[in-house]
Amino acid sequence: MSQYMLLVYEEEVDPAEQAERGRELPMLVELHASLREAGLLVGVQSLRSTESATSVRVRDAEMEITDGPFAVTKEVLAGYYVLECADLDEAIRHAARLPMARWGTVEVRPVVPCDEWLRVARQAGADSAGS
Repeated sequence: MSQYMLLVYEEEVDPAEQAERGRELPMLVELHASLREAGLLVGVQSLRSTESATSVRVRDAEMEITDGPFAVTKEVLAGYYVLECADLDEAIRHAARLPMARWGTVEVRPVVPCDEWLRVARQAGADSAGS
């Protein structure tokens, strides 16, 4: 089994539209329960609005801090799921079950296991030390 991150992108909307979306909460609670019962749900979080975001970049050894998200778009990263799935097809099936997929976008991306990126990082360090 591999881990897949489902990144949920939506437009930030006014309180009336948010209340309309809130009607989907019982379906979402049921979905979360079914994913947990199946042993697939590793984690799920909702993010606060982009007004609370801070973006950090380092350019020419200088840190740049900007209020707000990195990208200026209508849809913003609203939350994420980490699922343990047999394959990409299974992850996509579950992404399509999210009600947010009807008004936003759910991006499905494989997660690089920690031991794999550590191995690659160590190898890169060994390669640069031997140069």
